[in-house]
Amino acid sequence: MTPSSDLAPSAQQRLRRIEGRHNSLVKELRQAFGRAEHSESGHCAIEGLRIVEEAIRSGLRFRAVFFKESAQNLAERLLPQIGAHVERVLLPDKLFDGAVPCETPQGVAALVQVKEFSLDDVLERLQVGPVVVVVGLQDPGNLGTMLRSAEAFGSAGVVLGEGTVSPFNSKVIRASAGSIFRLPVVLAKTAGGLDEIAARLRKETVRLIATSSHKGTALDQARLTGPLAVFIGSEGSGLPRTLMAQVDELVAIPHAPQVESLNAGVAGSILLYEAARQRRER
Repeated sequence: MTPSSDLAPSAQQRLRRIEGRHNSLVKELRQAFGRAEHSESGHCAIEGLRIVEEAIRSGLRFRAVFFKESAQNLAERLLPQIGAHVERVLLPDKLFDGAVPCETPQGVAALVQVKEFSLDDVLERLQVGPVVVVVGLQDPGNLGTMLRSAEAFGSAGVVLGEGTVSPFNSKVIRASAGSIFRLPVVLAKTAGGLDEIAARLRKETVRLIATSSHKGTALDQARLTGPLAVFIGSEGSGLPRTLMAQVDELVAIPHAPQVESLNAGVAGSILLYEAARQRRER
């Protein structure tokens, strides 16, 4: 814990102390975390030193940054990187912990405006790599891993179908390590639903493939170059039959027979890596 007297005077003067839980900014932070979606002002909540710095590095617009009283030394590191127009708030520990749902809070959170993308934005990037379509994936760590791998191995963007955890869930954002701030991510419901998206992909001559645990073309035999969309379902139920009927090919990732299936985030990452490897070889 760093008492305020140990901070540089400039940092102390730039922090506005708030002690009431009904303050509008505190309420917006708490609601954005609780609902895992944009607040009414169009901002999402993020937490943790690394994630806040990734948001800065990614050029996101900040509405407010919140420091926990016992961790206000972080202000000396972060405030010089944040514009003067951003609200800088100091919260008592109890108030901060009540607003930020994290098991190991690092003492800094923020409200930021995440870039919005459309399906057209994703399709314009098909030369970058595959479109990833995720359906019914509810584990936030898995989705965050998928987003991180999609950026790392080159993806046109990610489409999130029905039943998938919100990309603004704080655990998704943390697991993505900042990729959510830069990678085009589209909610299927805003683009007409999965059937409409599949039809649009076919119109753009995009091949549709899906991952499978037990059948299909072996990964090292599959062609993963050219305009491509990869459909990944949940670990439990996989992809809906209606979608499975629309794909052009199933691709199986070989693994030990005693293992029933791979983690969805891992399976997606392996496939994206192989697609990137094939593009490099070409």
